[in-house]
Amino acid sequence: MNAMNPPTTSSRRTAVAIAVILVLGAAGAFAILRGTEPAATKPDSHAHAGAEKSGGKSEHQHEDKPEGQHAHGKEQAHDDHGDEPQGEHSHEGGAHAANEPQQDLLKLDAAAAKTAGVTLATTGPAAIGSTLQLPGEIRFNEDKTAHVVPRVAGVAESVAANLGQMVKKGQLLATLTSPAVSEQRSELMAAQKRLALARTTYQREKQLWQEKISAEQDYLQAQQVLREAEIAAANAQQKLAAIGAGAGSAGALNRFELRAPFDGVIVEKHLSVGEAVQDSTAVFTISDLRSVWAEMKVSAPDLPFVRVGEKAVVHATAFESKATGVVAYVGALIGQETRTAPARITLDNPEGIWRPGLFVNVDLTASSQQAAVAVATAAIQKIEGDKPVVFVPVEGGFKAQSVKLGKADARNTEVLQGLSAGQSYVAGGSFVLKSELGKATAEHVH
Repeated sequence: MNAMNPPTTSSRRTAVAIAVILVLGAAGAFAILRGTEPAATKPDSHAHAGAEKSGGKSEHQHEDKPEGQHAHGKEQAHDDHGDEPQGEHSHEGGAHAANEPQQDLLKLDAAAAKTAGVTLATTGPAAIGSTLQLPGEIRFNEDKTAHVVPRVAGVAESVAANLGQMVKKGQLLATLTSPAVSEQRSELMAAQKRLALARTTYQREKQLWQEKISAEQDYLQAQQVLREAEIAAANAQQKLAAIGAGAGSAGALNRFELRAPFDGVIVEKHLSVGEAVQDSTAVFTISDLRSVWAEMKVSAPDLPFVRVGEKAVVHATAFESKATGVVAYVGALIGQETRTAPARITLDNPEGIWRPGLFVNVDLTASSQQAAVAVATAAIQKIEGDKPVVFVPVEGGFKAQSVKLGKADARNTEVLQGLSAGQSYVAGGSFVLKSELGKATAEHVH
């Protein structure tokens, strides 16, 4: 009975609600499936070609044409290059960079290079020395400097030489009056008189002995007196010679002449007319300035590199001048206070440029090492701040080759990386090439 009864109103409402829900769910599922279909599925290239050939297209295809073309371009590129889209991008970037001018390449023909003064050389082995620079000062050459003393006490009667004057050997410097010289000359004169008398007596006694008139003893005694007189006269003469005085004249026994011992310049003078001096007073200082010393102080770590006979270059600090000499002396002891050893270099000074008291810098070659690959130091330039380069010739111009440098001196520099032995490079005119490269780079940037 219940199954045959018609459904109630409540049951019909429930059924209608369920039906509406099912319809809405089906519609939503259909919409979801339709919206995700283009992203989920790839269009068939053959179907796409067929559609274009037939000329038929739906309204949806017409509206999505730009997106379809873009997607098709991507998919075609993906099909052509596989799974390497980044490789394609890199290739395009490399091609673009290849079309741009290289920053380190300078186009310059042979005529322009010659005009710029560019000269080429070849890399190869070279001996590279490290230079040691020490401060120094010009001094008198003590071997050619004399402190002139009168060697006798006296009073200056006249002074013939002045400070700074050039004098020759034996030239009169001053005249003194000295009692000591007078006594020695008197002694010499007396010795000479006694010698003359002894010689006469000897001759007479010798003749008498030969004639058998006098005894032999008288003859021998006269001979002894003669020998003693000769010794006394020679001694008096040597005393005068030791002080630089001659026999003089009878009317000027006390006059003493002070003369220059060698050619030189009077660099000090401590004598004036009427001044009394002692026998040890240095009244003049004469130095031969044609030769001077460059003295320096060498610290203990640098002593192994400063050797006698080593060549050195002396540079003046006050003006542009240099001279070459050799190390003449290196001290054997280190000073307790300074902890340095003295050393000196003998310099020829014919024009008098190197004046005592002048400060100088002394360059010495500390050591020398062999480099397998070296270039001229003047060939090295720096670009981009402090990047060392050497210009090398290439087809159509020159290239700034980056290099890694090693030991260096004023002439050669070792190349550790960047160049090989026997390779051609720009030895002269590299600075001009650097300037031209900078101009080309600036123009490219702008």
